[in-house]
Amino acid sequence: MSAPAAPTDRDRRRWAQYLVNERAEARVYRDLADRRTGEEREILLALAEAEGRHEAHWLDLLGGTPGRLPRPDARTRLLGWMAKRFGSIFVLALAQSAEARSPYDDEPSATARMAADEKIHHEVVRGLAARGRRRLSGTFRAAVFGANDGLVSNLALVMGIGATGVSSQFVLFSGIAGLLAGALSMGAGEFVSVRSQRELLAATEPSDYADGAIPHLDIDANELALVYRTRGMPEAEASARARRVVEAAHAAGQGRADTGPVEVAAHGEVVGSAWGAALSSFLFFASGAVIPVLPWIFGLSGVAALVVALVLVGVALMATGAAVGVLSGAPPLRRALRQLAIGYGAAAVTYLLGLLFGVSLA
Repeated sequence: MSAPAAPTDRDRRRWAQYLVNERAEARVYRDLADRRTGEEREILLALAEAEGRHEAHWLDLLGGTPGRLPRPDARTRLLGWMAKRFGSIFVLALAQSAEARSPYDDEPSATARMAADEKIHHEVVRGLAARGRRRLSGTFRAAVFGANDGLVSNLALVMGIGATGVSSQFVLFSGIAGLLAGALSMGAGEFVSVRSQRELLAATEPSDYADGAIPHLDIDANELALVYRTRGMPEAEASARARRVVEAAHAAGQGRADTGPVEVAAHGEVVGSAWGAALSSFLFFASGAVIPVLPWIFGLSGVAALVVALVLVGVALMATGAAVGVLSGAPPLRRALRQLAIGYGAAAVTYLLGLLFGVSLA
């Protein structure tokens, strides 16, 4: 669509805002491109170029760069600040959310092509963000779940114990015991899980047990093809390969030949180290579980300690919830409030139980 015949001052101010936002967004994509290589760098530079075309549209309507320009909006400034200081995963996740709210759908001075571009940009940024999430998902998932388990379980523990009216030393001991018990349980569980998975995969991998028998097999009547079929080969291909292997072994006259699997994954790399998983789970849980205990560690007691623990854990829960929201492309505040509600809900239940036990024991 075209601009009004006689644009008002309000129109020009709106166009100028679009102009500076497009410039800032192009700069964000260029800054991110400087930190990437290969295909991702090319995609980010192409996005910056597209934002440059939108910038040219607003410059044309304004008749050149105005003498005074507004600042980019707060969202775009935040993206620019983060693009210079943090990894691209968080920035792209925020950009994905931002691109989903295109201002051009209802803007009469924007072209239909510009509105369509913004929708395509959203999908492109979403795809780039998804790549980053896949690279991060395993470690990030373990960190968030481990820390949140520690936060919620130990907050519930100290709230319940504290509500009974016992001494602050007892609450502190209970909190530290809960931290160690939970962290050791998490670590032991991860160790057993990963070690068992590695042992299971090792038991299912092909072996070379029968290699020495290959030179003595009958070329026309043998079961070597069945070995390949159990490893996933189609029947015709398995038969052909078995015949080639036996013929090669007969010709070579030695007891080793290629009976390797069709495809064997690097299971050790996929599953990871059992000790590494155990240690990371221990540390992630402990990092969350120590926060509810801090007020008692620094000498607070009674209601003051409980309130400070609630505040500290609330901040931590909102931070982890917001981080999950950002990385998933969802509204960070909504995810933060959900985490807060879950943590405080668990704490409220145990606090009420503690009050009941405290009254019954009085």
